[in-house]
Amino acid sequence: MSGFASRADEFRPSPVRAVFEVARDPSVVSLAGGNPDLSVLPADAVGDVASLLLRGRAGEILQYGSGAGMDGLRELVVKLMARGGSTVTGADILPTTGSQAGLDLVTKLFCNPGDVILAEGPTYVGALGVFGAYEVEVQHVAMDHDGMQPEAVARALDDLAAQGRRVPFVYAIPSFQNPTGVTMPEERRRELVAVCAQRDVMIVEDDPYALLAFDRSEPVASMHGMDPEHVIHLGSFSKIFAPGLRVGWMAAPPEVRGRLQIAAESVVIHPSNLAQSLVTSWVGSEHWEPALDQAVELYKERWEAMNEALTEFMPETASWTTPTGGFFTWVTAEEIRGKDILAEAIAHGVVLVPGSASYMDGRDSNAVRLAFSGVAPARIREGVRRLGEALRNL
Repeated sequence: MSGFASRADEFRPSPVRAVFEVARDPSVVSLAGGNPDLSVLPADAVGDVASLLLRGRAGEILQYGSGAGMDGLRELVVKLMARGGSTVTGADILPTTGSQAGLDLVTKLFCNPGDVILAEGPTYVGALGVFGAYEVEVQHVAMDHDGMQPEAVARALDDLAAQGRRVPFVYAIPSFQNPTGVTMPEERRRELVAVCAQRDVMIVEDDPYALLAFDRSEPVASMHGMDPEHVIHLGSFSKIFAPGLRVGWMAAPPEVRGRLQIAAESVVIHPSNLAQSLVTSWVGSEHWEPALDQAVELYKERWEAMNEALTEFMPETASWTTPTGGFFTWVTAEEIRGKDILAEAIAHGVVLVPGSASYMDGRDSNAVRLAFSGVAPARIREGVRRLGEALRNL
C-alpha cells in the first residue's frame, strides 16, 4: 500500500517479539524473553485486593480519570524513588502506561528528525524502535565492565557539537542493563551526570531493574537523585509486580513533566485507574516486599544455574558478563560473528536474542543476550547445552 509516511519504514518487528511464536513450542527452550516469574505472587491475595477495590471503589476506578495519574500511586512512587536517593514530590511524578510509553513521550517531546541520541552500545531493543519511529539517529557509546564510559560520552558530545548536531539527551540503563546485565557503579554515574550537566544535556535514566539487586541490602543510587534538573527517570512496576498491568512512571523537572502530561493525554487520555489502584494497593501492602524478596532469590538461583551451565557447555572462546541482579547476561564468542546465530540456535531447539538486534544499525555482532529470569534451572541448563552445540556447529 502506498501513502505511508517516511517514518513507516522504522516500524519493524521487534527481534524479541518475533521469536515468541517459536518459543511457544514446548520442545524449544526460550532464553529470549526478559519476563518476571509470577509464580511467586500469592494469587489469592492479589485477587482479594482486586476484589476489594472493585467492591468498594468501582464507581471511581472504572470511570475516566486524571492525566496526572492517581495521587496514591504518585505518593507510592515518591517512596520507591527515595530508596535510590531521589527527593521528589507527587507533583514531579507522571504515571505512564508502562515505562515504554514514558520513553516514547520523552522522545516525542525532545527530539526532532535528524537529531542524535547517545545510547549504550549495545542497548535495549525496544528503545531503538522508539527512536527510529521519531526519525532520530542513534550513536552508540562503548561500554566496559562498568557500563557506559563517561569520557566516551564527553568526546561524542563535543564532536557532535563541533559538527552542529543536536543531542537532546543521553539514554542509559544504569542498573543490570538490558541486554548486558552490567551495572554502572555510583562513582561512574556521578561522572556521567557531571559530563552531561556541564554541557546542559539531559540524561534519560531507564531504570526498571533497580530494585532487583541480588543483594537487596544495598540500594542502587539513582542518577536522578544526583541531579534532578538534568535527569529524567523512567521506572516500571512490570519487573517488580506484574507487566500485564502496564504501569510505569516518569520523574522530571516540573516544566518538563507538565508538557509530558499533555503529550500523554493526547494519546491515552489517562492511564488506567484500575491498574494504578491495584499497583498502589499491592505494592503498598505488607505482601509486596516478601514476594519481591522471594522473586529476587529465585532470579539469583537461576543466574547461578546459568553461570554453571555456561562454564560447562560454552566453547573456550566464549565469555559472559556476571550480573549482580536483573534478568540478563551477555555472552560473546567469536564463532558468532558473521553468522546467523538465531537460525542456528532455533535449529538446535533454543531461542535467544542476537547481539546485532541491540544496535540501531544492526551491525554484525559476536554476542547474544540470554535471559534467565523466567526459566527453571533444569531448562536453563538444557538451553545452554543446546546453545553450546549451536556454537560448535557454526
